[in-house]
Amino acid sequence: MKISNSFIPFLITIFILSLGQHGMAQNKTTATYDGLVQLFKEWRTFEKPPLREGAPDYTAATFEKRWPAFKDLQSRLLGMGISDWPIAQQVDWNLVKAEMNGYDFNHRILKPWARDPAFYKSLWMDRSDVPAHEGPTHHATTELWTYDFPLDKAEKARLLTDLSVIPPLNEQAKINLNGNAKDLWIAGIREIQFQRNDLEELSERAEIKNDRALSKSVQNAIRSTQSLIDWLQKEAPSKTGPSGIGKENYTWYLQNVHLVPLTWEDEVMILKRELARAWSSLKLEEHKNRDLPQLKEANSPEMYAERAEKSTQSLLSFLEKDEIVTVKEYFEPALRQHLGQYVPKEKQNFFWIIAHHDQRPLYSHFYHWFELARMDNEPHQSEIRRGALLYNIFDSRNEGTATAVEEMFMQAGLYEDNPRVKELVYIMIAQRAARGLGSLYAHANEMSMEEAGGIHSEYTPRGWMKTEKELLLFEQHLYLRQPGYGSSYITGKYLLENAMAEFARMKESKNEPFVLKEFFDRLNTMGNIPTSMGQWEMTGNKSHLLPKMK
Repeated sequence: MKISNSFIPFLITIFILSLGQHGMAQNKTTATYDGLVQLFKEWRTFEKPPLREGAPDYTAATFEKRWPAFKDLQSRLLGMGISDWPIAQQVDWNLVKAEMNGYDFNHRILKPWARDPAFYKSLWMDRSDVPAHEGPTHHATTELWTYDFPLDKAEKARLLTDLSVIPPLNEQAKINLNGNAKDLWIAGIREIQFQRNDLEELSERAEIKNDRALSKSVQNAIRSTQSLIDWLQKEAPSKTGPSGIGKENYTWYLQNVHLVPLTWEDEVMILKRELARAWSSLKLEEHKNRDLPQLKEANSPEMYAERAEKSTQSLLSFLEKDEIVTVKEYFEPALRQHLGQYVPKEKQNFFWIIAHHDQRPLYSHFYHWFELARMDNEPHQSEIRRGALLYNIFDSRNEGTATAVEEMFMQAGLYEDNPRVKELVYIMIAQRAARGLGSLYAHANEMSMEEAGGIHSEYTPRGWMKTEKELLLFEQHLYLRQPGYGSSYITGKYLLENAMAEFARMKESKNEPFVLKEFFDRLNTMGNIPTSMGQWEMTGNKSHLLPKMK
């Protein structure tokens, strides 16, 4: 059959239209919430890299090979029409989009597998107080805190599998780590050294020492970790470049990954304001309290334990009797696991100095543990929110809330029995603002990590960041590794205060009373999502979001 030339354009048009109709049919099929959940599952499966010699594969060649598959997932997500979905479902769509943006940003800019030796830390002794580990972490870690010794047969097999990842991953690190970020490299060596020390301590446990297979596996991990340390130290003199990602990248990351509707410049201003406010409020509080006795530090294990018990009862009673939040049955056991213990004065870091004066400000920040207990006991109905969001996207919510409630509980009356404790709250706010400000300048490459630590140390009241240097190094290193984290305590506090203000304004516009307990309960039921998303879901108003947030 012969087709005339004039008929060909018509056939092409029909073909294109049919493709468009097919595409629309696909969109119509996938543009449902169930379609989003299915895509989320595919995305999370994809996000875990394939294995290379038994360890997750972070080699450049594998990333490039998998990139088209990522772009297909991202395209399918962006092709969804969601404007008629309920707000909570639109929020979930934005969460998936943010995670995909995080993958894209890591691939293009952050590259922790190439720039950050601490990315290869495998052994974790304790659970994080936020939904996932703080900072970039590889996909096959050994979470020792999840094991209950002595191990049964299945748990022993799991631990052997976990430990078997360490040697091949350490060897892969020597291939992948080709970045030139000096501060990240030098500080990262310390993290790998800590892993070696923890492995050596693990090897001395009777349960390990007396089991041939486990002992051999731990010894292999020790040798491998020491080999990586030696290699990192050998390469260190050649590392001369900056470690920050720059202001423009920082702002893009805030807005598109962590869904924080601020810029680098906004965060600098907010942290400067909070630093000045905390210092001035501290001095006004000290003046008001000038005739009151100073707080006395706990000076023995018995005194610390007695105060810890009183502080626990004081906080939990306040939350319930003053109708701050619905106190669930799991709150008290969650808090009691983290009361701390007496630390001699010469060994106290900033937070334990605070706790040895009065534990309640720190225990207020331990709202963290209530949130993790909620995840364990009341998993969110949305599969997208049920676990930890990737790439620390939860930071404005979890760190911001834990920081905000320190002052909110104070303002609501927690310390009426001892006004001197209010001074501790302002000292903690100043410390968070100072360290976050330093981290912002480090990411702008206007300061080294050491210089950022100088702000952190010098602008914390009473010299309480100068007593023990390990905390200072840990915090500034973490914030350099994870953009936005160092500032999230204070900017997340600001975002939560803004959410509360808008929730109250909405209530007032409807002639409805503002009930603090309702606010916190609604916040809790939304899960560990960015505060900007929580405000939208809580108020129905998204004017605070950036235009690019769909």
